[in-house]
Amino acid sequence: MPKCVVITGSIGCGKSSVCKILNSKGYQIIDADLLSKKVAKASTMEIASTFGEEFLLGMEIDAKKLGKLVFSDKTAKAKLEAIMHPKIKKMIFEEIAELEKSDKLFFVDIPLFFESQNYQELTPVAVVYAPKELQLKRILDRDGLSKADANNRIVSQIDIEEKVKKADFVIDNSSDECMLESKVNNFLEEVDRWFCKNTVQAEMIS
Repeated sequence: MPKCVVITGSIGCGKSSVCKILNSKGYQIIDADLLSKKVAKASTMEIASTFGEEFLLGMEIDAKKLGKLVFSDKTAKAKLEAIMHPKIKKMIFEEIAELEKSDKLFFVDIPLFFESQNYQELTPVAVVYAPKELQLKRILDRDGLSKADANNRIVSQIDIEEKVKKADFVIDNSSDECMLESKVNNFLEEVDRWFCKNTVQAEMIS
């Protein structure tokens, strides 16, 4: 078992803020979004041939235009995921294999962990939580989207309350940054206890 924890959530819940705090504490983060951008760049022609050259902006994919399509069209979303997800997963597990050599705790930031159903072998899972009305406000403030587009992005993902039910840990980000740092500290203590407990159980079984 690699000593890693998945960090997930839903759009506007503040997952990036949690990862920023963890990184500031010296923890390594595997960023699926960053890997996704690398995959998208490498897959430009494949994506353009699937969706049409109107989704090209120069020699790159027009991410904003394609995003508007896939967040409102389930068929288009499934096509894009079929291109992207296998390649992203391969890169994530290559990075996990490298980081687990150090035997230090690290984190894997996967926004669509539950939606993709591609990472069941990774455990435990932490969900960054914020109520839906706060999700919407943050997206509108941050991304400059219309309310309709923001809502489309929220409903395209599994409901945050459902994700909380599936989580091993929940990091509540419904307050301010100072409170979030405190919540992250509490979370790290819970993670230490989780790995101690599961290591002991594994040793007893073996």
